[in-house]
Amino acid sequence: MAILAFFLAHWYLSLFTQSFFQHRYAAHKMFTMTRFWERFFFGMTYVWQGSSFMSPRGYALLHRMHHAYSDTERDPHSPHYSSNAFTMMWKTRGIYQDVLFGRSKEAGRFEGEYPEWPALEAFGNKWYSRVGWGAFYILFYVQFATTWWQFLLLPVHFSMGAVHGAIVNWGGHKYGYQNFDNNDKSRNSLFFDFLTGGELFQNNHHKLPSRVNFGVKWWELDPTYPVIWTLDKVRVIRLKPAKAVGTAAATASATLEATGVRAWE
Repeated sequence: MAILAFFLAHWYLSLFTQSFFQHRYAAHKMFTMTRFWERFFFGMTYVWQGSSFMSPRGYALLHRMHHAYSDTERDPHSPHYSSNAFTMMWKTRGIYQDVLFGRSKEAGRFEGEYPEWPALEAFGNKWYSRVGWGAFYILFYVQFATTWWQFLLLPVHFSMGAVHGAIVNWGGHKYGYQNFDNNDKSRNSLFFDFLTGGELFQNNHHKLPSRVNFGVKWWELDPTYPVIWTLDKVRVIRLKPAKAVGTAAATASATLEATGVRAWE
């Protein structure tokens, strides 16, 4: 029971920080928050993602590139240019490292309007931080596992963020239905996205990238949205009016207009 609870907690807390903080806040600026709360959620992103921590800045730039070049050869993680989910994510890892360390000229077009905490980002990307979290997961399993097969879950803990990314980027652009023709291959994979907290409504999100609720139809349930709505009501965050979302999107649109590619919002 302890192992199952630990696995589910890690799955959904890591997922929440990716969807809420890195995706909807860092990449798309759908809402605002004070510096205190930004640092709080930044820290929780590191703790809850652990060994698979991803820099919010790196995530934001990679994701904006994904929107601009969705399902083209320039997309950092389109399943239509990789033979399987593993090779897709390995390619994504390489592009992420280039973005993180300033080696990507492409990412320069999408700079700005994301949270930064250089010291924590640098520490979270060190090998000893990732190994340390991995050791913590192993020790927890040694203490609480009741059968050998539970140890098979450890690789998921080690690469939790990449697992989430593989499910969303592979499944959300290959399997499911479309509400909109976005000139790409984005799909809605589930009508109630209990698995990835709303991230599998890829077709809706690519059509309406500034919409904080990824569900569009009445029966499409985005589990992260009620949490965001509640945080807005208690004034932890402030949702932006729809017309105010994505000032960086306008800049990206102007920058990319001459090339004819789609902007990220």
